[in-house]
Parts: sequence; structure tokens; C-alpha cells
Amino acid sequence: MVSGGGFTGLPGGVAVSHLAVYDWPAADGVRGGTPHMHLTCSEAYVVTGGRGAVQTLTTSGYEVTPLVPGTVAWFTPGTIHRLVNEEDLRITVLMQNSGLPEAGDAVLTLPPRYLADPGTYAAATAIPLDAPEEEQARVARARRDLAVEGYRALRDADGPEALAAFHRAAAALVRPRLAEWRERWRRGAEAAATATGEQLDRLEKADAGHLAEAAVRAEQPSAHGKFGMCGRLDVYSGPA
Repeated sequence: MVSGGGFTGLPGGVAVSHLAVYDWPAADGVRGGTPHMHLTCSEAYVVTGGRGAVQTLTTSGYEVTPLVPGTVAWFTPGTIHRLVNEEDLRITVLMQNSGLPEAGDAVLTLPPRYLADPGTYAAATAIPLDAPEEEQARVARARRDLAVEGYRALRDADGPEALAAFHRAAAALVRPRLAEWRERWRRGAEAAATATGEQLDRLEKADAGHLAEAAVRAEQPSAHGKFGMCGRLDVYSGPA
């Protein structure tokens, strides 16, 4: 993602996708996505259609943010979030650190028994990509329902320990992948920031040479309708 002209990925090293939020009802009657948390990436929603909300849970408590066309909402790592689809909710999602979310920077709020080790967690969350679409939908909905079960327990817990225990379990689950994540970050967001610093250095020296290396790029989605955590996704190719 770095060339002679500097970083060539999306601005700031972000990732972008288009999301049609699930309208499947959960056990509590709420239609929407799978509650989860990111460990190193902030996330932003640009609402492009429909209406709904995002429920969030942090150490500061439980909140509900309405989502209507034109809303831009974002949150930092550690925010448990659940998208609610009230009427055909569609969102363009911006993710910090392009490459890390694709590499697994998210932990679903499954009940504690599924968080004990990476193998148990993977068995409960993996969608078989070679299976028929109906089977992929069944698995996506089943894991959503499991995550809602764990999420509601966290939301209803008395005191901070349940949330702290989830944080610890999530951190333990991703620890084996941190070396890979760090390399992806170096090729992405770190490279983007470094390129800006180098351009500032050149401009301070009255060197505008990098402006002659300008480039224009465009891309179509690399996949349409993927079963994601929160809904059906149109995604773009990110860094390897």
C-alpha cells in the first residue's frame, strides 16, 4: 500500500463497506445485528437509508443512539455495539486500521462458556463460506442469537465485573493474532501517517516533488451480500 508517491490506500488507512442490517428478530423481539466489540479499531456509521439505532454498552453504561439518513455515529475500541433495524437500515461503515477488522479484530458477546479458548469460539462463530446461502444464513442467525444472549446478560449484570471479565476473555482470545495484526497495521494506518510526515518534511524544504507523483484510483466491491456480523455486506479488497 506504499509507493514512491506515498501511501496509496483509502485516506487515513480506513476500510469501507456497505451494510444492509439484518431484519431477523431476536429472542427479545429486536430486529438487527450481532452484538460485538472491537479491540483496536474505532468504527463509524454513515447512515444512507432507513432508520434504526445502535445500542452500546461501555463502562459508562448503556446507551441508545438513533440512526436516520444523514447521521454519522462512531465509537472507540471497547464499545459493545448492537445495530437495531427498525426500517430497512442501510449504512456505509468506516473502520479504522484497514486490514485489522478483516483479520478478526472483533469479539462477539457470546456467553462465557464459548469464550474459554480460540477453538471453542471459532466453532461457534465461523460461517462455512462453501455452504449454500441458506446454511450460511442459518449459521449467521444462530451466532447472532448466541451473542444477543451473552449481551443481554452483560447489560443486565449487577456491577462492573461481568463486563471486565468479558474484556479479559476477549483480549485472551485475540492474543495469538497480535503479531499478524501489528504487521497489517504497519502496512496500513502506520504507513499512511508516516507518508504524511514525510510529505510535511519535504514541503518544509521547499520540495514539492511528491505532488508530481499524484494518482487516481477507483474500485468496485470485491464481494456483494456477504454474511457479516451486523448484516449483508458489500466489501472492498483491503490490504493483505
